[in-house]
Amino acid sequence: MTHFDALETRSADQRAADLATALPEQIARAKTAPGFARLLADIDPAAITDAQALATLPVLRKSELSRSQGEHPPFGGFTVKPAHGFAHVFQSPGPIYEPGGTDHDWWRMGRFLHAAGIGQGDIVQNCFGYHLTPAGMIFENGARAVGAAVLPAGTGQTELQVTAARDIGCTAYAGTPDYLKVILDKAEEMGVTLSFTKAAVGGGALFPSLRKEYADRGISCLQCYATADLGNIAYESAAMEGMIVDEHVIVEIVTPGTGTPVAPGEVGEVVVTSLNPDYPLIRFATGDMSAVMAGASPCGRTNTRIKGWMGRADQTTKIKGMFVRPEQVAALVDKHSEIVKARVIATRVGEMDAMTVQIESPGGDSTAYARSVVEVLKLKGAIEVVAPGSLPKDGLVIEDQRRYD
Repeated sequence: MTHFDALETRSADQRAADLATALPEQIARAKTAPGFARLLADIDPAAITDAQALATLPVLRKSELSRSQGEHPPFGGFTVKPAHGFAHVFQSPGPIYEPGGTDHDWWRMGRFLHAAGIGQGDIVQNCFGYHLTPAGMIFENGARAVGAAVLPAGTGQTELQVTAARDIGCTAYAGTPDYLKVILDKAEEMGVTLSFTKAAVGGGALFPSLRKEYADRGISCLQCYATADLGNIAYESAAMEGMIVDEHVIVEIVTPGTGTPVAPGEVGEVVVTSLNPDYPLIRFATGDMSAVMAGASPCGRTNTRIKGWMGRADQTTKIKGMFVRPEQVAALVDKHSEIVKARVIATRVGEMDAMTVQIESPGGDSTAYARSVVEVLKLKGAIEVVAPGSLPKDGLVIEDQRRYD
């Protein structure tokens, strides 16, 4: 089957008609959640039938979600049922807590895996993390939706990953874009031949050179754009011409820091409304930048396309699949009284993400600083201690030097 379901090939008129029914229902559902009851108190759900009307509603930012969760744990009053009504509760850096379900394709990842050619007969080596964060379960749930078996590999222990992939005969990989290369390189070092022919990746940038390397090794690699809060937002198909918006979310591109939509084709912040009845996030600001592409995908899927991830509206940067936020850099500085300021620099070494932390200090123990970096940023990085006054006075605490073209 070429497409996951008939929703993917709807006409614009049919999609608009379906939205005119689904959107008011979702707004009404959201108003039953205490968190949204306050934000949407004066809103008549029946009046919100299209994206233009949706744009009149307030934007929900992660900072507001975090604050509300602190006051009303664990979900801040933004779900329509209590925590014990969900199959899973996850914790992401922040901390932010997200619900999860085991219903059929709860995060809508099956649509992407189907587009990546994964289905019955495949065994997916799922190298997304299963510890606290939801990525592992998100992709496992999607694999079940397309009838594929799953090796819940998680991250790390690369030699064991290679051995398991060989012994089981894994045909597909799911994980961050660069970890597949780590596995493939380790397999070559061990003299092991693996059977991967497909890869479904997310959680970081898929650089063209890395995709080409996988293609040269006989592996078709496609990427999705998903978040822990929203699940799948958009995904590539074999056409590899932009990312197709999922059928159960509404994507708006707005001027960063506002809820005002930009002109078609302009770059702005991605704001998403989810039609998930269990977790009705309305106009949730992702902090990511993208732009709408004109026309429809050559693969026959007719929904809106976006250009994919084009950076952050703030300085938050994803490194090795983990977000690093300005407030984390501030917490690092606060841990050591002698540190004047710090700057995180994201680069690429070969096809892998790398992180350097420059620390302005009159001296100090770089080993202690390295331990603090792991503790606060949750990532290892090179430490450079520089003299006070050395770092640029440009307001940046996180600098991304990676190229995405």
